[in-house]
Amino acid sequence: MSLLDGVITTIRVLFAAFIPVCFLAVLVWMERRGCGFIQDRSGPNRANIFGFRLAGIVQNLADGLKLAFKEDVIPAHIKYKFYYVLAPVLVFTIAIVSFAAVPFADALVLDGKTYLMQGIPTDLGVLWFLAIVGFAVYGIILAGWSSHNKYGMLGGLRAAAQVISYEIPMGLALISLLITYGTVNLTGIVQYQGQLLFGFIPMWGIVLQPLAAVIFIVAAFAEANRVPFDLVEGESEIVAGFHIEYSGMKFAMFFMGEYVAMFTSSAVIVTLFFGGFQIPWLSTAFMVEHTRLVVLLLMIALPVLAHLFAGWIRKNNRSHYARENDPRIFEATWYIRALWVVLILLELLLLVFLIIGAGGAAARILAAGLQVTAFLLKVTFMCFVYVWVRWTLPRFRYDHLQKLGWQTLIPLSLLNIFITGAVVLALS
Repeated sequence: MSLLDGVITTIRVLFAAFIPVCFLAVLVWMERRGCGFIQDRSGPNRANIFGFRLAGIVQNLADGLKLAFKEDVIPAHIKYKFYYVLAPVLVFTIAIVSFAAVPFADALVLDGKTYLMQGIPTDLGVLWFLAIVGFAVYGIILAGWSSHNKYGMLGGLRAAAQVISYEIPMGLALISLLITYGTVNLTGIVQYQGQLLFGFIPMWGIVLQPLAAVIFIVAAFAEANRVPFDLVEGESEIVAGFHIEYSGMKFAMFFMGEYVAMFTSSAVIVTLFFGGFQIPWLSTAFMVEHTRLVVLLLMIALPVLAHLFAGWIRKNNRSHYARENDPRIFEATWYIRALWVVLILLELLLLVFLIIGAGGAAARILAAGLQVTAFLLKVTFMCFVYVWVRWTLPRFRYDHLQKLGWQTLIPLSLLNIFITGAVVLALS
């Protein structure tokens, strides 16, 4: 293995392993601030480091440290301690591994070699996701069973029933997609979505398969055990469900596993239906061939975006009631100064790139960097949809949940397969 192979492999593995974990703080912050906004309150706004709250992210750090150092209690009535400890590890690990096959940029060509930008460079990306995501429920079932608690057991049984109900329509929705794309390779699927319909409409999955998109997204919400499909936890009737007997770091792993699963499912949804790493109307070939134009557009767009972000900081980083010498205004001033310093450094870097006119490998690396940024922005927006739905919709009743899966989604997914097959045959 050459040095370049080692560097690219390291980057892929680190991205696939650490990006979901790093996003934990962002997702928890988004959850708390999002529900605070919907409920007309501030959300976490007290914890700080030398007066800097980072819009509430410091509170997540404080909570993480608390759970890390909290006493880890194993109740005396637990009979199978190995399975009791294994359950949260299984939930967290599977959530991360599921993301490993998702491409975060187009195939990168360097020194005549092609590198798939995935943690695990496999051609069977869709099958990998289906195979791995099905294992997540075993951790929940194992937690409920090993806890030796009737409420935990009830939560585990609900998880099993929910998975059976919604993995079937999810798989059927994917079949119609595979008929359309003609491949199970996730990179190939995203490249297909880079084409234009009628010369100006991106051929995203949401455009070609809107019904499959709705079915898959609903099933993904159910697989992630998020509202309105959170009967697995059901705090109002089964007292936190499957993780009722867990505390300390083991509970934290369940908590983190939920958000990593939300990030992973958002990444898969974006990859299948919203163009993945593709930037609308800016294909990889176009960005490589017109690098100077792309850099010039970035130099114009970044100050505009920085100005808008600075305005958002000024608006949201102040006390609810007017007060003299508001420390949050002082805090916001330093945030904005740091923002402009970063912007100036980026502009200088882009200016050097523009003057030198670097091409070849540098142009392809720049295109890959922009695609990674676009991919993460799309995933972040999809995660916000998860938060939005959670704090907007009520929980389904159990019979309604089962009826939606078996009597609505499965017939619709079968109908969609029939329509897709008929259209493909007619156009072939």
